[in-house]
Amino acid sequence: MTTYTDIAIIGGGLAGSITAAMLGRAGIPAILVDPHAVYPPDFRIEKISGAEQIARFRRTGVADKALDRATLAAENWIARFGYVLDRAPVRQYGIMYDALVAAVREEIHAPVARIVAKAVAVTPSEDRQLIVLSDQQVISARLVVLANGLNVGLRHMLGINRTVTSPAHSISIGFDLAPAGRSAFPFPAMTYFQERASLRVPYITLFPVGDRMRANLFAYRKVDDPWLRAIRRNPADTLDAALPGLKRIAGDYAVRGEVKVRPADLAISTGYRMPGVVLVGDAFCTTCPVTGTGSDKVFTDVERLCNVHIPRWLATDGMSEAKIAGFYDDPVKTACDAWSLRKANHFRSVSIGTGPYWRAERWARFAVSLGRGMRHRLTKTRAPLSGYASSSSSSSSSSSSSSSSSSLSSSA
Repeated sequence: MTTYTDIAIIGGGLAGSITAAMLGRAGIPAILVDPHAVYPPDFRIEKISGAEQIARFRRTGVADKALDRATLAAENWIARFGYVLDRAPVRQYGIMYDALVAAVREEIHAPVARIVAKAVAVTPSEDRQLIVLSDQQVISARLVVLANGLNVGLRHMLGINRTVTSPAHSISIGFDLAPAGRSAFPFPAMTYFQERASLRVPYITLFPVGDRMRANLFAYRKVDDPWLRAIRRNPADTLDAALPGLKRIAGDYAVRGEVKVRPADLAISTGYRMPGVVLVGDAFCTTCPVTGTGSDKVFTDVERLCNVHIPRWLATDGMSEAKIAGFYDDPVKTACDAWSLRKANHFRSVSIGTGPYWRAERWARFAVSLGRGMRHRLTKTRAPLSGYASSSSSSSSSSSSSSSSSSLSSSA
């Protein structure tokens, strides 16, 4: 038996779930296919922050429930060398990835259906696409949205290849940090930047998720680096050695729970222009978690696809390659992709570059953060905090020292 629909979405992580929720709101029939009835815990996005990133999420129309369930931090300390440079007003939301996906999935309503299964084959054409599922069901759809993240099996079957442009570009480490001998840390949230470029640890960001203080630590190291074994086995001691000034602000601390480590390649798909199939999020290209732009890319991809392109495509017959090309060539999408890639490469060079230019830029950023902190302190004495936070949030989020650069990249 074959089930007919307009859109088949393969992959129910953040990108696929937002796509399903947006299409349901627009009244467009769709089926979301994912093997997980409840999305499992996964070390992906754990924070949404910065005025522009939050605005991108809100443009999807399905952000409210997720942000309501997240933990808001309205101030983020920026620190380095054991000193607080700035107490920056922000709006950043801490939420674990599975909880984020669950909140978005609650926004999926008819005429969108969900099937708990795995897509095992896709046959594209200029008219309708056939999708065979692991339980032998068959779906016929006008369009297939591939939102299955790093899973390459279906893409290889379709002749889509993946080119890794920077293997193990960065390493993300996640764990809970607890104050020792005290009930809480002195800061609501904090981004603590590296003290020595040679240690290849650009920063750690600490932010609340519920009653926990979550830590995302980033490193530029090879996947077989002994340092990674050390951070798993003796995380507190290894963290102390990498960022010795952190305790001056945070006090004594202990690492709680599992230490999760995830390498991230920079990769882009090739051979993806074909009729009837469109790739979004990590299925199209990956980004670097250190810069926190993966969320921006997911939100931009699905917003442009669902608000602009799919309604146009469905208005006429067929689903040709020329139609699909409109999404890949969308100026908003391409600008976001290019910006994300530039940030990934530039931040790595700023963090670990050894030449005089990169050393000078690191000190310049230190000076900018220090100056911004002085300005914030002066402004704070002249105006109520509520008005000050509102007027300053956009400038703080655009800085490279902002906490918006520290959320993990999204699964798609």
